[in-house]
Amino acid sequence: MLSTTRRRDGRGRRGARRREVSVWKGLAAGVVGGLAASAAMNRFQALLSREAVGEERSHGAQSMQQGSPQQGVGLELRAEGKDEQTDDATERLANVISVKLFDQELTKREKDAAGTVFHYAMGVTSGAVYGALAEMSPGATAGAGLPFGVAVWIVADEGLVPAAGLSKSPAEYPLSVHAYSFASHLVFGLTTEVVRRAVRVVLR
Repeated sequence: MLSTTRRRDGRGRRGARRREVSVWKGLAAGVVGGLAASAAMNRFQALLSREAVGEERSHGAQSMQQGSPQQGVGLELRAEGKDEQTDDATERLANVISVKLFDQELTKREKDAAGTVFHYAMGVTSGAVYGALAEMSPGATAGAGLPFGVAVWIVADEGLVPAAGLSKSPAEYPLSVHAYSFASHLVFGLTTEVVRRAVRVVLR
């Protein structure tokens, strides 16, 4: 009888540990997951772009979404002669900040470096939100992070980015570009969850 009680108590204690919620630990695990996922996404997209257009392009899924937008900040930059057809969304974001704040157009090399920073910043921020949400609502991690990746794709690449004029409208890109972006975000979501889960175990 005593051994049964101990086993039950042991299971209860282990269950309590499993149910421990720490938004800060979740956020930290999400940051690491987002950082690793951004790197994985970059590499995946670089390989895809090499096969598709014969050159490796970094900056995540946005690297395939080039061309001058006809709306938002992209249109403003174009009117000032400070937008390039080869700029992707992260490069355009870096350039518009520099132009608006410092009245200085970035060089291609500067845009490339700044674009990389913005890509990782976006990944880390998304990962942090996901990690915190996973603590408060464990169901958010269902599907091994794939639904999370799809959500980021819909909200960012298909929504906010073109709406701000950082890329052309979704209808202006061929289906293949959307497919590349979608696949890249699946890699992002899966990697974020795998790494987040591993880091969260370490942080217990």
